[in-house]
Amino acid sequence: MEPKKIKNWRSRVHEIIYEADTPMGKLFDIVLLILILVSVLIVMLESVTAINSKYHQYFLVIEWVITILFTIEYITRIIVVQKPAKYIFSFYGIIDFLSTIPLYISLIFFGTNYLITIRALRLLRIFRILKIGRFIGEGNQLRKALMESRVKIFIFIFAVIIIAVIFGTLMYLVEGEESGFENIPVSIYWTIVTLTTVGFGDIAPITAVGQFLATLIMILGYGIIAVPTGIVGARYFKNSKEDFVHVNSQSCQNCGVSKHRDDAKYCYNCGENLYPNNSSNQ
Repeated sequence: MEPKKIKNWRSRVHEIIYEADTPMGKLFDIVLLILILVSVLIVMLESVTAINSKYHQYFLVIEWVITILFTIEYITRIIVVQKPAKYIFSFYGIIDFLSTIPLYISLIFFGTNYLITIRALRLLRIFRILKIGRFIGEGNQLRKALMESRVKIFIFIFAVIIIAVIFGTLMYLVEGEESGFENIPVSIYWTIVTLTTVGFGDIAPITAVGQFLATLIMILGYGIIAVPTGIVGARYFKNSKEDFVHVNSQSCQNCGVSKHRDDAKYCYNCGENLYPNNSSNQ
């Protein structure tokens, strides 16, 4: 096969499996998502003894068929890119690999087939496939708000830990082993659980002082929930007026980068033509 024909073949396949702008590319990704949902559903049904005992062989066949298809897809993704390592070690590359190997590992280690649920992470591609720009934009804003608030959140968590240590120690001194507070670590754990308003269960203070301290901890818990929400929320609304989010799904065949502008014809990273098979974009 001539080098030019090989390049054209790779370009066409690349456009189908990496892009969602073409009808074939969108169809490929939608079929892929359906297979992912089916495989995750089967794993869930396998955990139900009554269903698994009746349909185990059918489930196993379907799992292997889907796994083989995913294996072929993963290898094809590596073949059609010019820099395979960039895909292999990318976020989606690692997820694709991890979602392919569980059934193979189960041949050696029993039970690892349940790790097939990792494939659910591949459903993240739905935002790119369906071009849900608003969700992408809000996701970026939330990520940015969390990053900008990380120092404040760290200080807040550190303060909560100090509070838990102090109140936990006080509860141990006040209540003692008779009330179930066997040691300071257990008391600190009880304090943290109470701060989160979940409730510890079997352990509860019985003295008046202990109940007073528990009341303070529970009231403090409501305030603690509000603080990080306010920190992140303030940053989120500050970033809510971001520029228009481009939802171009085109991935450069040469260097593998994505997130191009909707009107981009060439890769912003390496200058490669994003549409080598479309003469109108030359």
